[in-house]
Amino acid sequence: MRIISGYYKGRRLHPPANLPVRPTTDYAKEGIFNVLTNLVDFSETTVLDLFSGTGNIAFEFASRGAPSVLAVDIERRCVDFINQAAEKFGIRAVRAIRMNVFVLLKRGKENADLVFADPPYDMEGIELLPRQIISSGILKPSGMLILEHSGKYLFSSDPLFDQLREYGKVHFSIFRGKPDERGVQYSSS
Repeated sequence: MRIISGYYKGRRLHPPANLPVRPTTDYAKEGIFNVLTNLVDFSETTVLDLFSGTGNIAFEFASRGAPSVLAVDIERRCVDFINQAAEKFGIRAVRAIRMNVFVLLKRGKENADLVFADPPYDMEGIELLPRQIISSGILKPSGMLILEHSGKYLFSSDPLFDQLREYGKVHFSIFRGKPDERGVQYSSS
């Protein structure tokens, strides 16, 4: 894995081989970041990277100038790797914490401009994740949610769905807007 653009472009991440992860491919990562370049001012965007795994996405956001990227994963080895890599590369914007994403959602204390979620593709309840994230309060009202998922799921009927991007077998659904501005009332369950 490598950081594909920005200040840390070309730096390679070498996570331990035994991590229980499915990193986003460089091809898919390059595609979604090309889209985001036209939608986001990275230098003014705080990011929450859920199900962060190797931190691949978190490091890409930081390399492009995001001032604060919080990576969240339940696996201690992933969190340790992200924090060690951030220290090794001198990337102060990235910080990883070990936490169950669903506990974080219930807590609702974060307030990010952009939430990137890359849950396991076979995770039960993935179709409910956009509603859970948006109703939790961790995303600013004008923020953006990007959900990485397999082609098994379609989110286009969600009122806050904005667009779908596909790169091989990797799909990114993008959600934007404030629920009450678009006539949407998500419950907090």
